[in-house]
Amino acid sequence: MILDYTKEQLEQLGSFYTASEIVQQPKVWKKVIDGLIEKKSDIEGFLKNLHDNYNFVRVILCGAGTSAYIGEILLPCLQFDQQYENFRFESIPTTDLVSAPSHYFKKDVPTLLLSFARSGNSPESVAASRLGNQIVKDFYQIIITCNEEGLLANDARQDNNSLLLLMPKETNDQGFAMTSSFTSMLFAGSFVFQTGKVSKYREFVNEIVHSAEQFFSLTLINKINEIAKQKFSRIVYLGSGMLCGLARESALKMLELTAGKIVAVYESSLGFRHGPKSIINDETLVVMYISNNPYTRKYDIDMMKEIYNGEINVQVVALAQNPNEEIRRNCHYLIEVPMNHWSDFELAFLYILFAQTLALKKSINLGIEPDNPSPGGIVNRVVKGVTIYPLK
Repeated sequence: MILDYTKEQLEQLGSFYTASEIVQQPKVWKKVIDGLIEKKSDIEGFLKNLHDNYNFVRVILCGAGTSAYIGEILLPCLQFDQQYENFRFESIPTTDLVSAPSHYFKKDVPTLLLSFARSGNSPESVAASRLGNQIVKDFYQIIITCNEEGLLANDARQDNNSLLLLMPKETNDQGFAMTSSFTSMLFAGSFVFQTGKVSKYREFVNEIVHSAEQFFSLTLINKINEIAKQKFSRIVYLGSGMLCGLARESALKMLELTAGKIVAVYESSLGFRHGPKSIINDETLVVMYISNNPYTRKYDIDMMKEIYNGEINVQVVALAQNPNEEIRRNCHYLIEVPMNHWSDFELAFLYILFAQTLALKKSINLGIEPDNPSPGGIVNRVVKGVTIYPLK
């Protein structure tokens, strides 16, 4: 069984790849950490060279779509905890870098472009890399990709100032939406700048793998089935800090897999009151990603209570670790994360499993094929139709 389907059922539903790639993630994470540890000396040597030769290195985390959201999630983590004092981090989507390169690339500022790319063939990702080389005097790259034959991977092999980090082959998702590619590259992006904490990362992987296996229990799947059957036409994902970036990715998964039939948005818990809350009606599902930071959690709970007790009948789902009675009393559905007290970065790996699975289930309920939700080609697995103009 895959989730609660047989292989034959999933093939009939056009869901086999997406469902399989969601479920395979715990096993893939083990392969990711093993592969990164094998490359540990290469990573350290590459970054030490930059650290030792420049007083300041600008690090741009980039990608397009889901790959860009990896950088958005990682940014607060790396600003707080990384081992290179000369590095300063920014998150800028390749779609911004390419459309306005003069706003972002600075000729005389040593720059490391950390690119996340499932296929490595997205026009903007390739163009951002080449524009950086064209504009920046001291330009370096780390390419984290799931496709060893992609254009980014091939370019990196021919560039002495680039380091290529390939994810396990199965992370090159065959389904339309990025699932295992997303979590694998998120994990890799964090490890690259914290290679001195191998034992911590091994322990982390063991914990999330164990918890993810529990997370896919039949009890939880039945609860997700019940939520997916609710008659909502809109969904809102709310999170604070780095969990706001995760909320953004979660909303995109629902939008993609339901072919836009479910309007999906995201916001921070505090930001939601400043206009975006207008989206709420009686066909809205709100998903709260509750932070494990005691201070931040207060704001998440306040917003959840406000929505749950509001005048409009809104269904509220809360995801939390060690939920207190206040959380339990102010939601319709509680998804409780097993294990002990984790950082929000660690929680993200389980929270996203919920969002991916809910999007899959809702897609199937709507009669859409998750592996190919847009057969008319409105959107594509690898973006098409982009003209890249030469920079003079």
